[in-house]
Formats: sequence, structure tokens, C-alpha cells
Amino acid sequence: MDFSSRLLEQAVEQIAKLPGIGKKTALRLALHLVRENPAYTTQLTEALGKLRSEISLCKTCFNISDHELCPLCQSPRRDKSIVCVVEDTRDVMAIENTSQYQGLYHVLGGVISPVNGIGPGDLRIEQLIQRVSESGSEVREIILAFSSTMEGDTTGFYIHKKLSSLSVKVTSIARGIPVGGDLEFTDELTLGRSILSRTPVQ
Repeated sequence: MDFSSRLLEQAVEQIAKLPGIGKKTALRLALHLVRENPAYTTQLTEALGKLRSEISLCKTCFNISDHELCPLCQSPRRDKSIVCVVEDTRDVMAIENTSQYQGLYHVLGGVISPVNGIGPGDLRIEQLIQRVSESGSEVREIILAFSSTMEGDTTGFYIHKKLSSLSVKVTSIARGIPVGGDLEFTDELTLGRSILSRTPVQ
């Protein structure tokens, strides 16, 4: 791809590093920014800068947050006796969009994947165990909400074993989600029914 401007080429190279963005799409986006009002580009740059410098993780659930505690953990209306364990923030958003779940969350930051060099120690599993053990009897149920993949099943099995010594009920979302499917791309009706029809982990 030939560029008439080195600045344009640099912008395309950076945009193309985003997931799902190829060189042609990156070029189209870069040219769009060139044509846009300069104020828009400035606002976009400032928003991205703040995203990296000011965003943090909730100290309780590890969901992305602007503050020490995320709005969900702060809300007095959430059921603190149920904690839904998910892979990342996208899964929290997917479940919240169903409007079927009123408990809290715990974001692991990934799933166990030996092929990719990700083990239990690379995730926030120990923080989950500590959270449950320190809650006394407040946390009564842990919902394992992972994608129906080998990695998701392995992660759920490992967490279930780790929680077996604690007096907490462990359930898994129902298999309304297709095998090999990602929570992020599951329709809200199916995901909502899966949450409501969760089953005990054997």
C-alpha cells in the first residue's frame, strides 16, 4: 500500500494494530479523521489518553472502573450473596444487558489456557477464594459463567475444586450457549435464560 504521507502511513499502522481492523479499514478510519473537524480528533485523542492514564480496576471485583469501587459493587440494590465469575469486562456487559442478574461479579482477567501459557496463577482466582473466605456467610453462591470452550470448562473445574472446602454453593450457567460460542456474541435472550437456568456444578 503506497502512501502520499508518512504521517498518514504511521496513523494507519497504529490503527491496524487494533483487533479486527485490517489495513484497508485502518486507512478508511484515518482518512475519516483527516476530513473530520479538528476538534473531534482532539476530543478523541484526549478520551483515549484518559482511558489509559485514569482508568483502573475495581478493588473488589476487578471490573474496569473510574474509581476504587465500580458502580455495581457500590450499589445497595445488588445482591451481595451471589457472585458471578467471568473471564473479562465484556462478559459483565453481556450479562448486564440481559437484565436477569442482580448479584455481583468477579472478573478473572482470562481463562486457564496452557497452550497460551496462561495458568491459574496468572488469573485472579486466589483473590476470588480470599473474597469468599473473608465474606463469612455473606457470599452464598458462586456462578461460573464462562464460554463453552475447553479453556472455559477447565477454568470452571479448577475454581470448583478450589471452592470445595468452603461452604458456598457453586453453579454454572445453563448450556443454552452453544459449544465453542463466546458470551460476548451470545444473544441477550439466550444468555438471560442461561443465567436463570444455572445448574449445580458436579
